[in-house]
Amino acid sequence: MPPKNKTQTESLEATLWAAADRLRGKMDSAVYKHVVLGLIFLKYVSDTFMVRHSELAELVDDESSDYFMPTAEAKKSVLEDRDEYTAEGVFWVPQGHRWDDLRKAAKQADIGRRVNEAMDAIERENPTLKGVLPKNYTQAELRSEDLGGLIDTFSRQDLAAAEFSGLDVLGRVYEYFLGQFASNEGKKAGEFYTPRSVVELLVEMLQPYRGRVLDPACGSGGMFVQADKFVAAHGGSRNDISVFGQESNPTTWRLAKMNLALRGIEANLGPQWGDSFHADAHPDLRADYVIANPPFNDSDWGGERLRQDVRWKYGTPPAQNANYAWLQHFLHHTSPTGTVGTVLANGSLSSQQNGEGEIRQAMVEGDVVECIVALPPQLFYGTQIPVCLWFLTRNKGSVNRHGRTTRVRTDETLFIDARGLGSLTTRTLREFTTEDVLRIADTYHSWRGTETSVDTQYEDVPGFCRSVSTSEIAEHGYVLTPGRYVGSEEVEDDSEPLEEKITRLTTEIRNGFEERSRLQGLVIAALDSLAVADG
Repeated sequence: MPPKNKTQTESLEATLWAAADRLRGKMDSAVYKHVVLGLIFLKYVSDTFMVRHSELAELVDDESSDYFMPTAEAKKSVLEDRDEYTAEGVFWVPQGHRWDDLRKAAKQADIGRRVNEAMDAIERENPTLKGVLPKNYTQAELRSEDLGGLIDTFSRQDLAAAEFSGLDVLGRVYEYFLGQFASNEGKKAGEFYTPRSVVELLVEMLQPYRGRVLDPACGSGGMFVQADKFVAAHGGSRNDISVFGQESNPTTWRLAKMNLALRGIEANLGPQWGDSFHADAHPDLRADYVIANPPFNDSDWGGERLRQDVRWKYGTPPAQNANYAWLQHFLHHTSPTGTVGTVLANGSLSSQQNGEGEIRQAMVEGDVVECIVALPPQLFYGTQIPVCLWFLTRNKGSVNRHGRTTRVRTDETLFIDARGLGSLTTRTLREFTTEDVLRIADTYHSWRGTETSVDTQYEDVPGFCRSVSTSEIAEHGYVLTPGRYVGSEEVEDDSEPLEEKITRLTTEIRNGFEERSRLQGLVIAALDSLAVADG
């Protein structure tokens, strides 16, 4: 069967979500998330195992194959040979703990125990999954009939991974469910999920064709998934990038490990969860691309214990706010030709408190601030904090471009005001369209001299973008708010003198008032006549 088209796949994802959500009962969304996502991962592991199992079954029956086995016992020895799976990058799933075993027992009262045991067994047999999989399937809030219903839901024939090219459908379902849970959890969603259109924009601007990609606040791993998609979309292979990450929240770290395994992405997320500031998992790494959405305005990052840290090249960040600690941490981990792309709260662009203004000045004068993008409101779940994108590079005279180096404008910073882009998909949530993403990214790349989706030369656009010299930024006190520099959108001059326009508009308004009064009189007269006729 060929892969479903996009509309069919989205319909499948939405149908599965609706079915799973109906089974949630009174369980809190934040807890239910791990129940559901763990099952999706278990289904993926088992499906990929069975795909390899089917391949081996054909080989042992084929007399022309090196795998041919003449007896049933010999065939079984191959089919249950752990190395035949792990050598192909397939997780080994022991007998009795495969999805079909769970599906057959879905109506049993002890199904929660069986799922927990399957998770334990898979972790024991696959060291890279140690401490990753959830084992909360016997909790009182999760009724056995609801868990059995979830297993039935994910046992649909059209969700069978073997029927889809690249075994990718469960990865898409996992990603879709992450977004839906983020929508339910509101402000807490920021701990594990960055909205997809924001991730797409960051990746499209960074263009991580090849090299080392680092996210020191990786959440559930969405940045890496999108980077992998970008490489594939541009004809590259998965081995073109090496992925490194870190996450301080243990449950979110587990989500990331599962998310990346579902996508077949080999990632070094450290031996376990950890704080990037205080337990850096990659102290010697210098990445070609750093991409991140760290916690906004974090006041509890333990900065008082890091006053003399080597990372603070541009100034010691305040203990009350981690924004400038993150920026300098990213730069510290960037290669000499690398680039940083990150989301921060808008306050980072203009704050003068606790030495932040001095750090920002040092960064601008050090010529490491490449581009600032002001984003529209309502892009993030559950928060109205205005946000922006920062793009940094350690050496504008020599930046990474597709594995080579190229020169970017020195002593200039590009400002883009994208607050007018995006469209509301719900009453409270906005998303960028593909056209929005490409407009912003192409503006950046045409200014930078890197690849654009269309052949275009950079030029300032009033109200949208402007390249600004360091000396002009200094005149504005090193404030980096794009609206201060890009100006207002040009309005076509209609050549009508101002006095004549005022006179014309005044007359039109007065005439409008008179017409309203006339129509109001007609309506009242009609109502009076109706009242008389009724009497």
